[in-house]
Amino acid sequence: MPEVEETRERAEAAEHKVAKYGPDIKLEEYTTDAPDYEEQKLADIDLVDRDRLLNAGVDLTGSERSGSFIQVDRSVIHAAPTQEGIEVMSTREALEKCDWLSEYLWKVVDVDTDKYTASAELNFQDGYFVRALPGVKTVFPVQACLYLKSEDISQNVHNIIIAEEGSELHIITGCATDSPESRGLHVGISEFFIRKNAKITFSMIHNWAPNVAVRPRSGIRIEEGGVFLNNYICLHPVESLQLFPSAYLVGEGATARFNSVLLAPRGSNMDVGSRAVLSAPGTRCEMIARSITTGGDVINRGLLVGEVEGVKAHLECRGMILKGGGRMYAVPELDGRAEGVEMSHEAAVGKIAQEEVEYLMARGLSEDEAVATIVRGFMHVDIEGLPPVLKDQIDHAIELSEQSLF
Repeated sequence: MPEVEETRERAEAAEHKVAKYGPDIKLEEYTTDAPDYEEQKLADIDLVDRDRLLNAGVDLTGSERSGSFIQVDRSVIHAAPTQEGIEVMSTREALEKCDWLSEYLWKVVDVDTDKYTASAELNFQDGYFVRALPGVKTVFPVQACLYLKSEDISQNVHNIIIAEEGSELHIITGCATDSPESRGLHVGISEFFIRKNAKITFSMIHNWAPNVAVRPRSGIRIEEGGVFLNNYICLHPVESLQLFPSAYLVGEGATARFNSVLLAPRGSNMDVGSRAVLSAPGTRCEMIARSITTGGDVINRGLLVGEVEGVKAHLECRGMILKGGGRMYAVPELDGRAEGVEMSHEAAVGKIAQEEVEYLMARGLSEDEAVATIVRGFMHVDIEGLPPVLKDQIDHAIELSEQSLF
């Protein structure tokens, strides 16, 4: 790991870089200045729109949660676990308490990836640290919220998530803005470490706004027998979204699964995908994407890299263009680097078949009800091992999105 000054020099050099995909964002158009908010008990938090948070999977009652983290702009206003063996705190606090944690920073995400990672380093505004101790399994998900309240704010966070050996950690991250009219930029670095025979289920439900740009940059390291399940749900307008987490399966028998469900209304630009590098025997990966555009642009990317014999991986990208037009672009890629790898992909872009609509209408549904039924079935992804609380939250988000179809 580079020393702090070396890391900062690399970040400064990267500040002038532009991401290789999607529209560029002018960082100078946003501010890092925002009011400082004091810490509060979860039930007392009144700085946020509770309904907008609930639609992003965050419940401020703390019901059926193993811990909660809430950050508004640059201020962490709540961070606490409710289950023994689970640690939840701000990244800044964790770095102060745990000397060893500095070795995890920029371990699976390079600080000089682009100007957004550079901005996250140079304008660090905290983030969350979540850790499951060896053998501990969460009873309920830990919830984490990154909330934009100030106008034109640039929120720059660095999150670190660790599942120690034999542990199991469920996290639901809900991101939202203070109102649908808010303008801002979210830059989020997330680094995951899954130890031997550990498991992380990570579900993101985003409730952004038409004038918000989002630049997550994520890396995942999975050791022997480890499992990483990633679910991404974005069913609300967003100005510009880039999302391309990279998983490194370095231990024998490691597994990664990526599921995404997207709805892009007019004016939204979504460039979403994932990458997995399978570098140990018996590693497995599956990527499944479901996307609908009602006027927005969607790019679905997937990259599988098989480096050793005996790995298996599959990716599937399916898109649907509904009324209002839009663009759907699928980019599935396979990179086999050894004899005996097994990797496959399939991609499809289509429309709702009129005969399916007519079939449902003949059985008493209106045209809108028929279309909604077909869309709901298309967007449903069977996610293995998802806790009931998370499944209900994702199903709720999909149901709410139906109002955007008509």
